[in-house]
Order: sequence, then structure tokens, then C-alpha cells
Amino acid sequence: MKVKVINKSNNQLPQYETEKSAGMDIRADFSRVSPENPIKVFGDAGIIFAGEGHNKTMLRLEPNSRALIPTGLFTTIPDGYEIQLRPRSGLAIKKGLTLANSTGTIDSDFTSEWGIPVINLGFETIWIEDGERICQAILNKVEHIEWENVEELKKTTRKGGFGSTGSM
Repeated sequence: MKVKVINKSNNQLPQYETEKSAGMDIRADFSRVSPENPIKVFGDAGIIFAGEGHNKTMLRLEPNSRALIPTGLFTTIPDGYEIQLRPRSGLAIKKGLTLANSTGTIDSDFTSEWGIPVINLGFETIWIEDGERICQAILNKVEHIEWENVEELKKTTRKGGFGSTGSM
């Protein structure tokens, strides 16, 4: 499916890393970040700009800190679809980097820049470089709910709520 995109980053467009990948990797874009145009950070986090002892601009993210990482991507997603943003499994398990909202949604009527809300749930400082792959995006069809008020629901054998089926 074709999705219209404007790429204001210095990164290539997102792509599938293997032929059968479900998601495309999304990269951080710090090319337009400056002291006058900072990114949103919450907790102990900050930007180290290129030239301050580093080749690339980097984000320092301490444990339990969050940041909204720009991507430079602007899209028009077709009606009836959404983009889901998901953590990259390797970063999540190895470093504790995940998305602050678990799975993020980009709606078809959202045309502003994609921002990736990350959180460091690990035990050590995470450094994110400009251009680094930070999450993945998956295009999904969206169905809208039409509620039907009823007086009764079909009974099932299920009893209880979360955790009621046991841990094994």
C-alpha cells in the first residue's frame, strides 16, 4: 500500500530489514534539534551536540527518564488504517529501551511529525545516536465499532479477570 511521506531528516526512508519483516525500523532524527529547538525530555536526560567530543548528536537517557524523539517523518495514512509504533525487541531486552505508551498509534488524520515517546526501563544510561533505529512501524487496518445495546451476553465457561487462568 502506498503511503505519502515527507522526509525532513537526513535518514533514508524506513524500510523492512528482511523480506518477511512485519515492521519497518524508524530512526531518530536530531538534525533539526538545537538549544533553541530542543526535544521534550522528562527526567534525567539531555542532548549532546555533534562537535562536543562526538561525531553525531546524541541523546542521553538515564533510567526511568523519557524523551519524545523526532523522526523527520510526516505522512498521510490512508483512511481506515493506522501506523502502530512498537519497541524494537533487541533494544528492549538488552538495554530496557521501550515506548512510553507501549504501542503507539498514528491515526490517518495525523499529519504532523512522527514523535517516538521512549523510556529507559533499564538499569544504565542509554545513548541514542542521530540516525539510530529506535522502534518499528506497522501498517494496520482499523475497523470502527458500532455498539449494539443488549440486555444479556452469551455465557462462557471463563471465570475471573486478569490472571485468572494461572501463570503456567
